[in-house]
Amino acid sequence: MTKDLKHAFWKQLADVRAGLLAADGERPVPMSPTPDEEATAIWFITAKGTAADRAATGGGEASFHVADSKAHLYANVFGTLTVVNDGRKLDEIWNAVAAAWFEDGRKDSSIQLVKFTPHEAEVWSGDGGASFLYEIAKANITGDTPDIGDHGRVIF
Repeated sequence: MTKDLKHAFWKQLADVRAGLLAADGERPVPMSPTPDEEATAIWFITAKGTAADRAATGGGEASFHVADSKAHLYANVFGTLTVVNDGRKLDEIWNAVAAAWFEDGRKDSSIQLVKFTPHEAEVWSGDGGASFLYEIAKANITGDTPDIGDHGRVIF
């Protein structure tokens, strides 16, 4: 189940628009993730001087928290942040969400690419839709706990 849950995590994370990134003990801030299962990384585009940038500069510990009902994914992910100066990777993941935050778009000198390398996560993964509603209705009738998906610890 862990291997399947890990794969489900990466697949469903691709549909997540935003989560909360807590860098090196600072307050969590909304960030848009770009998952990269092959590299075991979650990429973030931030600005120089932000908490994510400061933590990444020092290879700091961080956590990323997802609660996305549309993606059917809930997760607490723990890992480290590092600064990556890779224009090709930045071009590859650049998108309209990132562009909205930088006055000069992709050419803005304050852009900083940050790589989050997860070590472990607690993941709740479901398929949502009709099966969720069925399980809730069944639980209310039978008094049993609903089976709304997989839950477990994932080691990356």
